[in-house]
Amino acid sequence: MRVAIVGIGAMGCLFAGRLSSLVDVIMAGNWQEQIATLNTHGLRLIHPDGRETHHRVKATDNQDVIGRADLALVVVKSPKTASAADVARQALGENGLALTLQNGLGNLEILAAVVGQERAALGVTSEGATLLAPGLVRHAGAGLTHLATTSATAGRLEEVAALFRAAGFVTHLVEDADSLVWGKLAVNAGINPITALLQLPNGFLAENEAARKVMEEAAEETAAVARAQGITLPYASAGRRALEVAQATAANLSSMAQDMARGEPTEIEAICGAVVRLGRRYGVPTPANELLLRLIQAKTASLTP
Repeated sequence: MRVAIVGIGAMGCLFAGRLSSLVDVIMAGNWQEQIATLNTHGLRLIHPDGRETHHRVKATDNQDVIGRADLALVVVKSPKTASAADVARQALGENGLALTLQNGLGNLEILAAVVGQERAALGVTSEGATLLAPGLVRHAGAGLTHLATTSATAGRLEEVAALFRAAGFVTHLVEDADSLVWGKLAVNAGINPITALLQLPNGFLAENEAARKVMEEAAEETAAVARAQGITLPYASAGRRALEVAQATAANLSSMAQDMARGEPTEIEAICGAVVRLGRRYGVPTPANELLLRLIQAKTASLTP
């Protein structure tokens, strides 16, 4: 199997490092310093137990170098999904599959519109990774990965799940994609914007009462919007689940916090923004999500030259 990982940030590097000893992996992105570092010095992964491993990986911004792939793993931030989908479309072989492991809502739909419904698949992961420097990533917390099967993708996703398990990722196949997406969305809505605003790791939210309450409120609001659509989350309490994830990934700096630190666009519109919009549609109040949305928008504007 040949895997093209579209996205060269923390999560892309985590999966590239783990998969590179099992299959042919090529990473695709546009961050030139990261590409040069990966190609020249390789990838260093710091594991949750403190061990450090070194992995030889290939990275490129050239579509011709990417070549043909059996799996295109899309791990870019949601504002870049459309361009990533085009990279995946050009890279996929005849029976290839594009799999999104992104945060937020709407990524699968964008991907499917570009590569085709039968070649697009959805996954969610609670693995935590922090990019410390070009070529250096800390695996800040292990989690579960779920892949949502359909009649068109089941066979190929079984192969992907087997590959992920061989690479050390705890992976399950499920049929209810909506439950997966909203289950992760509730956790992201609770954790990501607060850690971005505070520029503190996830564990702070579990330790600080004020931060924890806002996190739980945002997560529970998201669960209420899901229920209004007839969607059952894969756990009993969204607030409790957000707390559990914050504790399990205590050392991790969320992807939104990392984006904010670098002055890059965040995924706030696909997370809290989506909760607010759908909350209005279904008559569910979402004050915590709306406040976090506005604060991230204001903070982002303050960082713009």
